[in-house]
Amino acid sequence: MKKRHTRWICLMTALCLLMGLVLGCSGSAENESVATSVEATQSAEDIKTEEGVAADASNEPPAYAAPESMGEPPTGTPPEGTPPEGMGQPPMGDPPDGTPPGGMGQPPERPDGTPPGGMGQPPAGGPGGGPGGPGGSSADIDYSGAVEITSADSQTDQTYATDTVDQSALLIATSEAATIVNPTVTKSGSSDGGDSCNFYGLNAAVLVKDGANVTITGGTVSSDASGANGIFCYGGNSGRNGAEGDGTTVVVRDTVITTTGSGSGGIMTTGGGITYAYDLTVTTSGQSSAPIRTDRGGGVVYVDGGTYTSNGLGSPTIYSTAEIHVSNATLTSNLSEGVCIEGKNSIELTNCDMTANNTKMNSNASFLDTIMIYQSMSGDADSGTSSFTMTGGSLTSKSGHVFHVTNTNAIINLNNVSILNEDAQNILLSVCADGWSGAGNVATLNASKQAIAGTILVGSDSTLTLNLTDGSVLIGTVSGSITNAKGTTVSTEVGTVNVTLDSTSTWALTGDAYITSFTGDAASIVSNGYTLYVNGVALTGTR
Repeated sequence: MKKRHTRWICLMTALCLLMGLVLGCSGSAENESVATSVEATQSAEDIKTEEGVAADASNEPPAYAAPESMGEPPTGTPPEGTPPEGMGQPPMGDPPDGTPPGGMGQPPERPDGTPPGGMGQPPAGGPGGGPGGPGGSSADIDYSGAVEITSADSQTDQTYATDTVDQSALLIATSEAATIVNPTVTKSGSSDGGDSCNFYGLNAAVLVKDGANVTITGGTVSSDASGANGIFCYGGNSGRNGAEGDGTTVVVRDTVITTTGSGSGGIMTTGGGITYAYDLTVTTSGQSSAPIRTDRGGGVVYVDGGTYTSNGLGSPTIYSTAEIHVSNATLTSNLSEGVCIEGKNSIELTNCDMTANNTKMNSNASFLDTIMIYQSMSGDADSGTSSFTMTGGSLTSKSGHVFHVTNTNAIINLNNVSILNEDAQNILLSVCADGWSGAGNVATLNASKQAIAGTILVGSDSTLTLNLTDGSVLIGTVSGSITNAKGTTVSTEVGTVNVTLDSTSTWALTGDAYITSFTGDAASIVSNGYTLYVNGVALTGTR
């Protein structure tokens, strides 16, 4: 009886232990299930957040596909701990369609930089200029025109129109001559072709290429679209700066050209093309839409007579990545610089009347100015000496500095120009750092038979050579205290300034001036009670 009782007690004890073990395991499993659920919820929220950021950062990532065989999911419980840093969580949803690049099974990385001009972003580079970057090739473009001329032809009183994206209203692609008289050209249909529009003429209202020799007389050309230049002369050198073109030449006379979209110049020359323009009336209203416009590959442009007006941001009347000669023309910029020269290129004005009211900055610019000479380092222009020459005529600067040189070596030649500076600060010239880098700020100002007035600003990291000859007169001073239009201090001390006056020229001081060297007769300096310091020493013998 005692043994039976003992056995019963042992059996009951074992049964209790077994039930406790079962209950304990069940509770542990339940707790583990709750924890796993919380972690899964948090992971899903993290994934959604990361996917949202990625989508914003890359806009539309390239499509790719998962490998054909995804395998089977592993069995068992996941390992403890957190995944390695940077691994994140696997993406949710089905894999996108497409083929993985290079067989790697991963989407390609998004390229650095900003999308090309016309892709929904303002152009990089500088005022009026096309964007930088590799630039692609004209060989990659499928050109088309509503009307295409591919052999010698002559057409009069014809209408050319298109609203098709990336199509020209008139495409002339022939090595022969063509004559167009009194045309009516209309172009709509905005392009996001970027460099293809800026460099190679895609989507232009009129595109001339392939060595054609074209004469256009009278008529009207209008475009109401982005990336739709008016008359585009592409010289075929594939955007290689300084390279010879294929001889493509456009001669246009007495034509009215109007463009309203961004990236839509009036007459546009690239790739080594040659353009002659006589007595045109050109008006542009879009951003980066200079009436006389050039871009990568350059070329030569001759303009005689006519009226050229720009109304858009970053749209000087002339934007030069080429050799440009303009005479007897009226040039008016109502928002941007009067002219802009990028890199190793030039503008020559003869007996022109230019007025500029630059009241809004574009791209990296931090100054307002009328004549801007710079190098963006975008690849649109080779580095080297920039040149601006103006003979006769008038130059009216309503806002900002009359001349501004940055990130390049520039030569400014002035001969008998009537200069009116209406800006309250009365800055004649600034040579200093701006929003671009990679080169020095170096300028030479040659004045012949020229009256110039205002303060000359030379930054501490900059150099100016000033030559006054043939009875020229400077009324002003030199300073290194520079604040840009954004209110940022650029320089507090003057850089290197070398001044030469011939025996017929004078300098009347309007304040103490500090220069590095002086060549000439001290009696040519009219002190007006101020002092000219040369390398830190007051110049004696002034009057």
